[in-house]
Amino acid sequence: MSQYRLVPYNPRRGIFDLEYKWQVLISVLFGIFMIILDSTVVNVAFQTLRREFGASLTSAQWVISLYVLALGITTPLSGFLGDRFGIKRIYLTGLTLFVLGSLLCGLAPTLLMLIIARAIQGIGGGMAQPLGPALLYRAFPPKEQGTALGYFGIALVVAPALGPILGGFLIDLNLWRGIFFINIPIGIIGITLAYKLLKGTREARKPALDPLGLITAVIGFGSILYAAEQASTTGWTSPVTLILFGVGIVSLIAFTIIELWLVREPMLNLRLFQNRTFLNASIVGYVTVLALFGAEFLMPIYLQSLRGRTALQTGMILLALAAAAGIATPLAGRLYDKIGPRPLVIVGFSILIINTWQLAHLQGTTSISFILFLLALRGLALGMTVQTTFTTALGSVPLQLLPRGSSLANSTRFVIQAIAVALLATVVTSTLSPQVQALQQQAQEQVGPSNAAAFGVCETPGVAPEDNIPAAASAQLKTMPAANQAAAKAKITSGIQTACTENINGFEKAYQLTFYFSIAALLLGALLPGWPGKWGGRGSTQSPMVAGGH
Repeated sequence: MSQYRLVPYNPRRGIFDLEYKWQVLISVLFGIFMIILDSTVVNVAFQTLRREFGASLTSAQWVISLYVLALGITTPLSGFLGDRFGIKRIYLTGLTLFVLGSLLCGLAPTLLMLIIARAIQGIGGGMAQPLGPALLYRAFPPKEQGTALGYFGIALVVAPALGPILGGFLIDLNLWRGIFFINIPIGIIGITLAYKLLKGTREARKPALDPLGLITAVIGFGSILYAAEQASTTGWTSPVTLILFGVGIVSLIAFTIIELWLVREPMLNLRLFQNRTFLNASIVGYVTVLALFGAEFLMPIYLQSLRGRTALQTGMILLALAAAAGIATPLAGRLYDKIGPRPLVIVGFSILIINTWQLAHLQGTTSISFILFLLALRGLALGMTVQTTFTTALGSVPLQLLPRGSSLANSTRFVIQAIAVALLATVVTSTLSPQVQALQQQAQEQVGPSNAAAFGVCETPGVAPEDNIPAAASAQLKTMPAANQAAAKAKITSGIQTACTENINGFEKAYQLTFYFSIAALLLGALLPGWPGKWGGRGSTQSPMVAGGH
């Protein structure tokens, strides 16, 4: 009997009595949610980690950079590992490494140990995350795969928004080690469910190792990701950034040549891009990722640096985006199964274009209630596009190539995300004068042991506009003769107003950039299959040329 048979509902039945497809969905949701949640929790605690370990900015940056590198290098390998050793085994290994890394992070006595533990987390996350969608596609019948990826998409949009809330709450309580320990119970549940519920798979034959592809992929993806990290801090024209980008580009060109023409069994099947639907959906997905992480990267900076909100308050505001996307994503998945991706992408990007233009005109005094509305609208648009494009890309991949297809889609999206964040950071800072950059760096250094925001360039809640100056400047004023205080204060206030104006201009340019990308994505999205054309679901967009690899 088919594993997709309908089973009458019984409220006394447990998870182990559900159809296999739902067991897979539940187990994958727990594991992937943990990995994605961690990415934003740690960012909130970055300054606290610096202070706890007495580290410089350069040294502490490795807590984030090495995690990103490990995650980005391992992601393109996961599909090959899944095919060679079994998807379930590699998925479980990845989750176990991530939980082990989380435990070691929470116990780390030194910054070096914390950085090493973060690398273990990244390796585990890179192994497990791409295999989640492959497991779902193998478990769900073709007509329900949009629904499955829709539910899976909840983790992709809700987890990043919950990270700042949980991180800010724990930092407020001076429990910074808790940001790593919260992964452990979630991870143990995910590992237990995956071990008990997932079925092992045996491939007809194990693929051969591709050493040249492995070496060039590690060097290429690693160099590009690290270059993007460096570009956001040292600039795109710094020697280190240029050298890293050069090494990365040359390595990826070599990787492409090796994978396409020199090996019989490539580590990543780049010929999947010959399928027009896979290529088009991937490109649209890259723009969607840019829009999503653009909002999640730019908005926290706006709220904390310009509007003086704490990380916890910022997380609560961003929850509007996650809540709307969490509702829209599963609904979009169901509609995808019925009408295809084209109408969802067109409607979603039409909303996103209008919304991005509105965000490009934010001011230093825009009401928080209006920002909540804009974020909810953006969440609705992203819920209709993020997983839809990913589902469309994987839907064009033959079943036996799903692990490789998911690795390819995830690894390329990851690189695009890193470059996009670095690019948007550069656009924002390009409008700032050296004096303003020095002022903001000084204000950032003054953040105390709590999670409280010390100063907002455009607004600090509870502080009158004429008194909105950094704490150090306020203390310096008090040491001046009373006759000089008024003039000095006016000069500081004028400088802060200039800083607010320059920052707002930077955010306007950054959102305008994502606005133009969104227009391009809308045009490309109109070329995807679906209503009003004929929609045959999974299999209707597969290309015979890539069905058997090469």
